Formats: sequence, C-alpha cells, structure tokens
Amino acid sequence: MDFRSDNVASAAPEIVDAVAESARTTATPYGGDPWTEGLEPAFSELFETEVKVFPVMTGTAANSIAVATLTPPWGVIYAGRAAHVENDECGAPEFMTGGAKVTGIDERFGKIVPDALEAALAAAGTGEVHWSQPACLSVTQSTEMGQIYTPDELAVLTGIARRHGLAVHMDGARFANAVAGSGLSPADLTWRAGVDALSFGATKNGALAAEAIVLFDCARAGDLAFRHKRAGQLLSKMRFVSAQLAAYIADGLWLRLAERANAQAQRLAAGLEAVPGASLAAPAEANELFVTLPRPVIDGLAEAGALFYSWPETDPATTTIRLVTRHDTTDADVDALVETAHRLASEAA
Repeated sequence: MDFRSDNVASAAPEIVDAVAESARTTATPYGGDPWTEGLEPAFSELFETEVKVFPVMTGTAANSIAVATLTPPWGVIYAGRAAHVENDECGAPEFMTGGAKVTGIDERFGKIVPDALEAALAAAGTGEVHWSQPACLSVTQSTEMGQIYTPDELAVLTGIARRHGLAVHMDGARFANAVAGSGLSPADLTWRAGVDALSFGATKNGALAAEAIVLFDCARAGDLAFRHKRAGQLLSKMRFVSAQLAAYIADGLWLRLAERANAQAQRLAAGLEAVPGASLAAPAEANELFVTLPRPVIDGLAEAGALFYSWPETDPATTTIRLVTRHDTTDADVDALVETAHRLASEAA
C-alpha cells in the first residue's frame, strides 16, 4: 500500500527494453544519435506544430532551464504558491536565471487565481528601474492538487500574461495525467492556449530518469541550447535518455500509463468517500488525491503499513493526507487501503 508518490513507481517494460536496445550499439555522443535526432519530428507530430526538444534527466533541470530561457536576471517569475518552481527546486530557477525572483500567486486547488495574478502584475512597477520586472508566468499541469486546467482557464491566464508582456512556461511533470484525464490533445493544453515552453515529464509515469523541455517558441532555441549545456544536461550518452522519451510517446504508451494511474485514483476516491468522516479536499481529476480523514483512521493506516504523506507535510496536526496513484498501482493496493480505512472508521465509531 505505497501511495507516497509516483516517483516510487517501477519503470515501464517498454522503456527498459528501449534503453537496453540503445545500449547494444555505438552512437554519436552529445545528441548526435538517431534516438535524439528523432525526437523533434516525433514531438512535432505529437503537438501538431514545429517544436524544439531538449532532453534532460530531472524535472528541476527542465523547469529551471526553461524559465531561465524566458526570464532575464532582473525578471520576475510568477507561479502558484504550491508550484515546484516556488517550493521544491532549492532555488534552482533563481540560480539558472542568474538572480530572477519567483513570486507566489494565490491558488484554488492548485490553479492560479486570475484576479490575483492581475493584481500582482498591476502592482509590479513595470518600467521602474528599482524593481524586478515581470517576465514569466509558470503554470502546473496537472496541478499540485491533482486538478486539470481547461484550455479556457489557461487562455485566461496566458491572456493576462500577454497583456503584461510575460512569456508562459508550463510545468508538466504530470502532463500525461492531464492529457489522459481531460481527453484533450497535447496541443490544446499547451501552445494553442498560449504556452511558450513545456517541461514534459516522463519519470513519474514509467521512465527511468527522463524529462524534456519542449519549446514552442522556437526562436529561443539557440539561447536554450547553451543553457542546456551549461546546466550539465547535454549528456555524452544522450541516447539513453532519448530512447526513453522516444519509447514513451510511441504508440500512445505515455497515455496508457497515465490512464492506469488516473483510473486507480478514481477507484481510490470512490472507496474513500464512503468512509465515515472522510471528505475529498479537491475533486479527483488526475492521479493525486487529497483526503481528510479522522485521526484514528490516519494513524491506523500508518500502523497497518500504508505509506503516504500528510498534507501539508510540515503540519503534524493535519488530518489531510496525500495519496498518489501510479501506472503500476494495482486494484489490490487500492482495495486494501480502502478496506483498512473502513475497518478503522468502524472501530473508531
């Protein structure tokens, strides 16, 4: 019963096989191999527009290099208060940009509140040399609360960004879950809604260690290439990352994996909503679930061996927990947690 994170997931066999196949031969280093060279045509087809693709090994690298390409050292990156660029990158966005500032914006279920963004930009002192200048908006899809931005919601935020001269970045660590959960196309959830650069996640959804920066504003590719190298992400054996990404998007594998994770989150939500005293903090749209439960149930689940995080993690008194499902979460995993929660609630009553 391990629901700590999708980072604990196994690697998909198709991706392991692709890496093994790429290891059986020699190849030109630093991205001159067939796997890396094939990514841009494949991703351009996937997104229905020309894109530039830069493979990286971590989400922190993807986010930080991407926003650095969109933001000068004196710029401000606006992001939700729970966003990774604000909370979980150990200052990497500020470091990679050479000193830009990250400013948190109020959210609802992880979605940036448009009025809050508009108010922050109105008070930003644009043109005032003593103040950092608005440069980039970063949105997370799916959000840190497991919600999915609709194209219309994205268009409102990117429209505000455009009016104020901001570029737009999307943290897509769980982008596959958003596409699978919404049933919309990758294009509809990105560039058609005004996104300039996407951190395209794969590690949480079956890859070994592979992410990509997908650049829709191709004019910025020259700058990004140097940032990519300087950040240590132009690997000599790049084919081992690129082979993962190629296998991931081939024949819809990435969506099938995400659909499994999302389906298990729905199964889990349905089971836990029926537990006496339980409530969902937010609707289950992707593969993250936030559930408020009686304290005896939470303590009992932990004693029974269930693995999960409290939410927020820093609050020992909280009675909300975060449960994350994965492509390899089984019906048995979900049913065991639900049955244990029901038993504990009955005993507590």
